[in-house]
Amino acid sequence: MRLASIIPSDTSSSATTFIQAFSDSNSQPEAIAIMAADPDHLLRGDDAPPTLPLLPVRNTVLFPGVVLPVTVTRKKSIKLVRKAYAGDKLLGVVAQQSPDADEPTTDELHPVGTLARILKLLEQPDGQVTIILQGQVRFTIEEQLTYTPLLTARVSYFSEVALNPEIPGEFGLLQALREAATKVLELTPEIPMEARAMLDGIQSPAFLTHFLSSNVQLDLPAKQKLLELADPEQQARQLLEALLSQAELLEIKQDIRSKTHTGIDAQQREYFLRQQLKTLQDELGQEGPDEDMHRLRARAETKKWPESVALHFKKEMDKLARTNPMAPDYSVSINYVEFLLDLPWGEYTKDKFNLKQTKKILDADHFGLEKVKERILEYIAVLKLKQDLKAPILCLYGPPGVGKTSLGRSIAAAMGRKYVRMSLGGVRDEAEIRGHRKTYVGAMPGRIIAQIKKAGASNPVIILDEIDKVSSDFRGDPSSALLEVLDPEQNATFTDNYLEVEYDLSKVLFIATANSLDTIQPALRDRMEIIDLTGYTQEEKVQIARKHLWPKQLKEHGLGEAEVKITDAALHRVADDYTRESGVRGLERKLAAVTRNLARRKAGKEPVPAVMEPAEIRKILGAAIFDRDQYQDNDTAGVVTGLAWTSVGGDILFVESLLSRGRGKLTLSGQLGDVMKESAITALSYLRSRADEIGIDYRLFEQYDLHIHFPEGAVPKDGPSAGIAIFTSMASAYTQRRVRPRMAMTGEITLRGKVLPVGGIKEKLLAARRAGMKDIILCPKNRKDIEEIQEDYLKGLTIHYADRVDDVLRVALLDELVPHPQKLPVRDEPVPANGPSVEVQ
Repeated sequence: MRLASIIPSDTSSSATTFIQAFSDSNSQPEAIAIMAADPDHLLRGDDAPPTLPLLPVRNTVLFPGVVLPVTVTRKKSIKLVRKAYAGDKLLGVVAQQSPDADEPTTDELHPVGTLARILKLLEQPDGQVTIILQGQVRFTIEEQLTYTPLLTARVSYFSEVALNPEIPGEFGLLQALREAATKVLELTPEIPMEARAMLDGIQSPAFLTHFLSSNVQLDLPAKQKLLELADPEQQARQLLEALLSQAELLEIKQDIRSKTHTGIDAQQREYFLRQQLKTLQDELGQEGPDEDMHRLRARAETKKWPESVALHFKKEMDKLARTNPMAPDYSVSINYVEFLLDLPWGEYTKDKFNLKQTKKILDADHFGLEKVKERILEYIAVLKLKQDLKAPILCLYGPPGVGKTSLGRSIAAAMGRKYVRMSLGGVRDEAEIRGHRKTYVGAMPGRIIAQIKKAGASNPVIILDEIDKVSSDFRGDPSSALLEVLDPEQNATFTDNYLEVEYDLSKVLFIATANSLDTIQPALRDRMEIIDLTGYTQEEKVQIARKHLWPKQLKEHGLGEAEVKITDAALHRVADDYTRESGVRGLERKLAAVTRNLARRKAGKEPVPAVMEPAEIRKILGAAIFDRDQYQDNDTAGVVTGLAWTSVGGDILFVESLLSRGRGKLTLSGQLGDVMKESAITALSYLRSRADEIGIDYRLFEQYDLHIHFPEGAVPKDGPSAGIAIFTSMASAYTQRRVRPRMAMTGEITLRGKVLPVGGIKEKLLAARRAGMKDIILCPKNRKDIEEIQEDYLKGLTIHYADRVDDVLRVALLDELVPHPQKLPVRDEPVPANGPSVEVQ
């Protein structure tokens, strides 16, 4: 029994006594006096309104006459009680059938509730509202009237009938209720004496029944059943049964406490429990705290850690020995010292110094990538001669699908080191790198130290995948935390927040991968050695497909390597007609589609071709996705092919110019960035200044509008690389001289007609080769980039160097006009006062 207990609605299920709940309320004595002296002052059904706003409560039942404080948290309920308190202060309190419902309808409420009067309303600082309610009369919900904004219903009220003390049977029932309640109070010493005195002061039979029903130890459905009983005798009998059951349970508990009470003091009790625990652990074959200490110290004797770490471990063990195994800190401390012991302090795998074997492994796993392979061989050679070398921080930079991540695995295998991969894409918490303080709940070490533990050696190859995609937010900047990790001068004393001691990372070979250098923090990029991995040529793709991709797909789809062969012509067809990328992921997907088709045929007992020819490839993959002929159409004046760099490799870019009658307006379209707009305006200004030398009638600029368009308008375009392509397109349109077929160009233009160098030359040349270009125009300062490219990549390409845009026109424009030149008649007209305008779409 919880005498006059309070169970707030909505969220709380904690209880306190009536006296405790109102100890801080100045109105407490008056409220108790009213109930004790005049319990019949409550509203009757005849005086109550037929329509009520309903307040759903989760874990309590309100009985007539009982005063309860209720904390209201739901916005809809807060609005209801405020409106009721501002009016007649009456509302209906109804228990929910399911406490999980947030905004229940009347179908989700119990059918019987209690009309309540709001005695007081208190606003809480957190926005919640606490109301003090006094139950008045019970009602039955007849019909829901409204659901929003407030829940209201039409109700019918109970005719409240109480037990009659003048009738002997009912008088005996009342006496039995008082005796059972008194017995419960005597067996519950935590309830104060004031509550027992208050119980003796209750004279009203109706209020006595309701008061005891509100405080008896029953679950909500049982209390709701008591509330719904209209017969007072039946209600009193069920209440008496519940009180007697509670008293019997309290007697059993008191008997158990008396029998188990002993005079053992605190030290004796702890000693006794420890002996019991040790006995149980021996029976179960488990280690106790003493055995744990012995085992951990024995493991520490075998570790090759520095003296500072050994001293730190000793201090942690001493602290652990003083900690009670039952204390919460014990598990935190023992997990920490076990992690210290699990780390491979001073444990290194033996490096392989066979350069020929290393080169053989790298060549077998990856075709091409000579620059990267040469750098790894240099590292191994110096390590072999010096026997001690701080590991460099390599960053493999290139488009997706060129083998950056898989190259790290090959490097680890070639050097005989452990290999672990750590993806940094989307990491935004600094603790992912440095770890948490071990005092925090759920603390873990950083991912660097965790990967060292996983590798089991202090000199693994760790791949930091997607380092360009590290982000930052209010939890810190992980890229700044990587500065210490990736600095050869600092990582020998790397400190993880969880570890709390220095760990030597100087022997770890970190290899980062990135698709773009622009998003890498400059300080972090300065600590890494950038190695470019540009796209593959078609010939390289064919070799990769033959040596790696085709055998891999046959194996993964249940086909033998000798079962189906594929010709070079078929591989060329797949690479040329169905892929347009720098890497080989798309090529691998297409080969997977081919092998899936072959696997289906084999499983269906259909004939499988022994040799895959180009015709069979087309039959399986369908019509060609990419058509190389579309890149060779230069029969129209004003059409020029430029070269562009993207994050996934190089690509070609068309520039189209068209003249139409007008007043000299310049229109740009194709979703251009600010830099490309400025390049177009600069090119037009220089073209107007050189009109006579180029052979353009100056009146064309005043009597014709120029529209420059970059196809594929859904793709954003920006950068200065299209400067000479835009200028050539304008010159071709104004002179009606077509551009040399299969020619592409890239370079920035200045207002003085100079051609400036641009980047991404290798990616752009690979894109030009894929598109079937034959002639390329570059700035002479890009010659150094050409010298670094393998000759195989330049096969079939003629490089023209132009220092000025006039040189570009001499190479790019043909002397003859287009087959059907556009007639551009001119007439003498005054120059527009405002000059040409620019419109960008």
